[in-house]
Amino acid sequence: MSENNSSNSFGWFLAGMGLGALVGVLYAPRSGSETRDVLRARAEEGRDYISTRAREARTQASDWVDRGREVVNQQKDQFRAAYEAGRQAYQEATTETGAPKNL
Repeated sequence: MSENNSSNSFGWFLAGMGLGALVGVLYAPRSGSETRDVLRARAEEGRDYISTRAREARTQASDWVDRGREVVNQQKDQFRAAYEAGRQAYQEATTETGAPKNL
């Protein structure tokens, strides 16, 4: 019974779509060629909008990547500086006690 009900509902859905399309065509304020021109113009506007947004997204992603690289490079520089400071401190500590240098 469930399958019969769902196919019946789908049939009514298709009938409603057909009726809506028929009413839309009968009461259209423009001729077919005018409607196609308007649709074509709107499609071009949409395409231009999408390409502009995609270009902006690429630019923003590129900026984020550049910022990420800068942060990574700063972190690497800080790590190197801390490593060198620790190494220098170790060398000074081992030199003062007279122990041989291992580094």
